[in-house]
Amino acid sequence: MKPKMDEITMSKENSLHMSSAEFRNTGYAVIDWIADYYEKVDSYPVLSQVKPGDIRSSLPDAPPQNGESMNKIINDVNQLIMPGITHWQSPNFYGYFPCNASGPAILADLLSSGLGINGMLWTTSPACTELETHVLDWLADMLDLPKHFKSTGSGGGVIQDTASSSSLCALIASRERATKGRSNKYGCKNKLTAYASNQSHSSIEKAVIIAGLGKNNMRLIDVDESFAMRSENLKVQIEQDIKDGFTPAYVCATVGTTSSTAFDPLKEIGEICRQYNLWLHVDAAMAGTAALCPEYRYVQEGLEFADSYTFNPHKWMLTNFDCSCLYVADRSELINSLSISPEYLKNQATQSGAVFDYRDWQIPLGRRFRSLKLWSVIRYYGVEGLRKYIRKHVELAQEFASWVEDDDRFQLMAPVPLNLVCFRYSGSNEFNKMILDNLNQSGDLFLTHTKLNEYYTLRICIGQTRTTIEHVDHAWKMIKKTAEKLETRSKN
Repeated sequence: MKPKMDEITMSKENSLHMSSAEFRNTGYAVIDWIADYYEKVDSYPVLSQVKPGDIRSSLPDAPPQNGESMNKIINDVNQLIMPGITHWQSPNFYGYFPCNASGPAILADLLSSGLGINGMLWTTSPACTELETHVLDWLADMLDLPKHFKSTGSGGGVIQDTASSSSLCALIASRERATKGRSNKYGCKNKLTAYASNQSHSSIEKAVIIAGLGKNNMRLIDVDESFAMRSENLKVQIEQDIKDGFTPAYVCATVGTTSSTAFDPLKEIGEICRQYNLWLHVDAAMAGTAALCPEYRYVQEGLEFADSYTFNPHKWMLTNFDCSCLYVADRSELINSLSISPEYLKNQATQSGAVFDYRDWQIPLGRRFRSLKLWSVIRYYGVEGLRKYIRKHVELAQEFASWVEDDDRFQLMAPVPLNLVCFRYSGSNEFNKMILDNLNQSGDLFLTHTKLNEYYTLRICIGQTRTTIEHVDHAWKMIKKTAEKLETRSKN
């Protein structure tokens, strides 16, 4: 029988470090704590109710001079830390895009932490590298990605922390292609330009800044009525930049924008990129997971034109944060852009050319064993289990959208192809903001907003692990009740 936390004696032994017995007993208690948390997660206020500075003011001014017991530390997690947690794993969390987790991923992440390896080189842990390569080839087949994205071809996949890093790595590779490697040697002296729709993720603009292209050389292309990039406007802008002495280098097309899940026309954009020799990066951070289901693979039509592609299993594929998959069509372009080989990293395996060293595929040198949790999730759920999970969320979102359509007081603000519903109450922007603020302050659910055609728009993204029709029904009733209460108050 596993010991309870209050039954565990945490007194330090003569050794400075935690003993195996103490680690084992505390570990049992921590697993119980996590299991209990998931059983009652929907009883917490979804959005943390603390005020700025509350958490810091509850902490001691100075660290302890002598070590403390794990019992005290975990008690302080309950008393001091938990009030400041916004519960992303709550089934009532509908904000941003999901960041869901699962038992198999959490346990595999624990194994990764226990192993404590740094997978920067093949030789620093061959299993870390080879499992990652293999699992990402699995995923390429599961998603029906173009064959050149697999390691058996010219490309391959790598796990980054987030899509922000994936997009930055792709941009750096595009910069080096456009300058024939001169930017890495002499700095980015060319007037390079990058392109994305005005609905693209802010990380693209940030990548342009970090990579040295300059914010003013980022071109935001107008969108159509469905909030997808107008490819004809992209072509006009490219031609104008060439005429003005710029060197177009990089286009980011989005599969499922953050604001509204819009899909940029990949085939049309890809043909333009081929015509002008531009790097095409495709950001499918959340929506890419939908392609596990054959009926949703239309979202990646035209992906054969892409030089790089990213999606995040940590958003909608039950793999806890962080886990972003980046695929490249030609791995040599990425590796040559990011590789530096100091003497202390040289080794026989690397010099043989027979292995991947993933430190050459990313910004940092060190890397965690992220593929272990992705491998665990795929094996535990199987392809069919993951498809069932995705289809259920899409079904719930479509149901919610039908409720909005059937209520004359509300309106849909964008198409609903997958699991994000953009809607608003038929009132002013300020009134819709009041609805959102009241809902989030209630603690019963958490939504976020965007602006579409200058209208303040509420977003409900259904993608948490334990969200059911009962939770979605409760959210809709809360939304209507809050709007009615505010409407009555405004009339009085």
